[in-house]
Parts: sequence; structure tokens; C-alpha cells
Amino acid sequence: MADTSLGTAAQLRDPNYTPPLIKAIPLGIQHVLAMFVSNVTPAIIISGFAGFGYGSDAGALGFPDMTYLIQMSMLFAGIATLLQTITLGPVGAALPIVQGTSFAFIPIMIPLVAGKGTEGLAALFGGVVVGGLFHAMLGTVIGKIRFALPPLVTGLVVMMIGLALVKVGIEYAAGGVPAKQFDKPEYGSLLNWSAASVVIFVTLALKFYARGMLAVSAVLIGIFIGYLYALMMGMVTFEGISTSWGHAQAIAFPSPFKYGFEFSFAAIIGFCLMAFVSAIETVGDVSGITKGGAGREATDREIQGATYADGFGTAFAGIFSGLPNTSFSQNVGLIAMTGVMSRTVVTIGAFFLIICGLIPKVGALILTVPIEVLGGGVIVMFGMVVAAGISMLSDVHWNRRNMVIFAVAISIGLGFQLEAMNLAPGAPNALQQLPDAIRILGASGILPAALIAIILNLILPEHLSDEATEEVSGGMTGHGEGSLGE
Repeated sequence: MADTSLGTAAQLRDPNYTPPLIKAIPLGIQHVLAMFVSNVTPAIIISGFAGFGYGSDAGALGFPDMTYLIQMSMLFAGIATLLQTITLGPVGAALPIVQGTSFAFIPIMIPLVAGKGTEGLAALFGGVVVGGLFHAMLGTVIGKIRFALPPLVTGLVVMMIGLALVKVGIEYAAGGVPAKQFDKPEYGSLLNWSAASVVIFVTLALKFYARGMLAVSAVLIGIFIGYLYALMMGMVTFEGISTSWGHAQAIAFPSPFKYGFEFSFAAIIGFCLMAFVSAIETVGDVSGITKGGAGREATDREIQGATYADGFGTAFAGIFSGLPNTSFSQNVGLIAMTGVMSRTVVTIGAFFLIICGLIPKVGALILTVPIEVLGGGVIVMFGMVVAAGISMLSDVHWNRRNMVIFAVAISIGLGFQLEAMNLAPGAPNALQQLPDAIRILGASGILPAALIAIILNLILPEHLSDEATEEVSGGMTGHGEGSLGE
């Protein structure tokens, strides 16, 4: 239930209401705690694949670069959140929307940077800027293209994103990403898995048996407990970090085009296509906030402004080597839980993120968390992405037509993804005859699955003949609507 001491029921449902600061400030920090781990995790993952190192490897393999990317994740999450809450002309929804680094783009970014160090980042951030501008353009037509992205398509894409990432969670928990980069004999040891398991068990215990902020911040608290366990087991190292901590500036401002800027066809197409998914996710979050916090439907102006903020926030972040931003769904649930619709509360949280992003020592402190501990949290988070996709698919009417669309899309998309994952470097692959850009996009599995699902959904008739479906499905036609929820 909402805390009525914060204001009257009508005030709590008003985005423009400001609760007493003595309570608004803790509520704002609460929003940051709910999204903090999810926000910095993509920067750590991309840094690891780029070869910057982690933990004890950080000093030799690009600790300053990893710290910088973490800083930018916090800084531009805060700036993008301010665009949503304070607004800038038509940009922003004037709602308590919390922005953060998007998981959706990780499978697109990994092939662009894997093993390339800072060289791969120029193409990546070129894609972020162009993709962000394209994302902003979607704000002008978002209401008109929603018909092409029903739950069958969005649920499939979100599920594919999670499936592409779960391998990263397992590798983190075992000791590194990828294992060959670290070449550690203790990779996959019982000690590594015990640290990850502590995080998972604490997170599950809080999610199911705690209430309020303890439940909302379950992953963050789980990682903190896992960190204490790793510290006792001698897994925490400060090598390379102590030097950086001592020489780090008190405040460090972002540098434009720090890693260069390059137009890559694969990066631009990948980011633009994934912008569709991110835009639809934001539409869902805006609707969730207005329904859960104010008991009404979102207006066209709010949806359009939120999409503009998504896109321009991402493009602006890319100029300073920040990763793509999107609205964070966990904070939508937090608004429904607290019953406080005030955008001032979220604005306070945004300023807290900006302050953290300007202090390099915050990023250095995050990097003392052992990768195995982070792996436990990542396993939970990426598993929840898969679950979110399945939840969306539960809204699909599972007739024969939709079953065929889903079957073909996931077979090709997941097939490409699994084949690419299991290949040794330099080995022949199913897409090797295609241009490099298309091969990189196809190997993600997500974009082929999305395009196939969208095209088939638009061109196939509403009802397939029984004979055709029986031939495809082998008699397993299915009946009625699926119900994968509670």
C-alpha cells in the first residue's frame, strides 16, 4: 500500500506533485538502488569482450577504459532520466520514467567489439549515435507502427535476447568471459560456483520472502552478500585498482568521441533494428506507469515524448562513449508498489546517478566485485529477461497460424545463434558466404528471428488451412490460448 503520509491519494497520483523532501530523497535513491546493477552490467560485459579485463586483470588490460564505460553508464542514465522527468520541449514524457543501459543491444554489440580492444568501440559508438537518432525518429510514427509488433513478435524478440545472454551469465559465474581470454585453471571451480550460488540463493530468498525495498533490491543485496562471502574466501583483489583509486580525479568529465567514431553498416543496421524493440518496450513501460501509478491510459503525447527521450538520450550518450538507454521496467513496478507517481522523486534519483557518473572512484569500487559474484546476479537478471518474453507470449492467441510463425522464426534465429556460439575461431559457419556485416547481424539470431516474425505476421492470412498446418506441425496442432502466467 502507498504511504499516505506522503500526501493525499490525489496528490500521489499526480506526476507534478512533490512529496516532502525528507521522504522524496530516500524514494529517489530507492529507484537508483532498484536499477543500479542492471544499469552497469552491460558496460562490464562489453568491456570484458573487448579485452579490457576484470578484477586482477584490470590493471594490465584496460582498467581505466572499463571504469570509464561504467561511469558513462551511470552519467547518461541520469541525463536520459532527466529528459523524461523534466523534459526538453517535446522530448520527454513528464512522467517518473527511469532510464538505464539496455540489455537488448548486448547481443548486437558483442560481435562488434569481441577481442578488438578499443578499436571495435569506434564502430560500436557510431552505431549507438545513428541508432539513437533513428530511435528518436520513431517517436513521430510510434503509434502507427505498433500494429506490426504484436506480443507474438515482441515476446519472441525479448525471449531471444535473454537466450543470447544466458551463456554470459554462466561464464561469469564460472570465472570469466570468455574463458579463453582469462586462461585460468580455476575456471569452473567449486569456489567460483559457490560465490555465484550465494548471490542466487540470497536473491531468491529476498524476492520470495521479503517485502518492500528488500524485495525490490534483491539482486543488489544478493551481490553485496556475495561480495562479503568472496572477501572472506580471499576472492576479492585490489590489484591495479588501488593504484587507479589513488590517482583518480575527484571528478572526471566525459570526453566526446573518446574512442573515435566510425560508420559501420553492421552496427548501424543492428542498432536501428533493435531500436524498434526498445521503442515498443518503452511504450509498454509508459503504459505501465500511467496505469499502475495514475489509473489511466498513457496519452499519445506521453508515448511520443518518452520515445524521443529514449532516442536522443541514446544518441547523446554515444557521443561520449555511453551505451544505448531505455526505460527500466523494474522501476515501473516500484512505482506501482509505492503508489508514488511524482516525477520529482525520480528526478532526485537521476541527479544521484549523475553525481556517481562524475566520480571515477565509484566505477573503481564496482570493479572490486569478483566476476563470479556478478555472475550470480547476471544469471538471475538474464533469466528474468527470458521469463519476461515468455510472459509476453502468454498474451498470444496460439492458433495454428501463430504457431507456425513462432516455429519458423525461433528455429532459424536460435539455430543461427547456437551455431555461432559453438564455433571455434576461424571455423566455417552457416553464414560464411554472406558479407561480413550481414553475417554479424545474422549470428546474433535476434534480428533474423524478429524480421521473419514481423514479415510472416504481416503477409500470412489470419487462418491457415488445416492440411498445411498438419503437414508442418506433424499433428501437434495445439488448441486454445496458452497461459504461461500464474
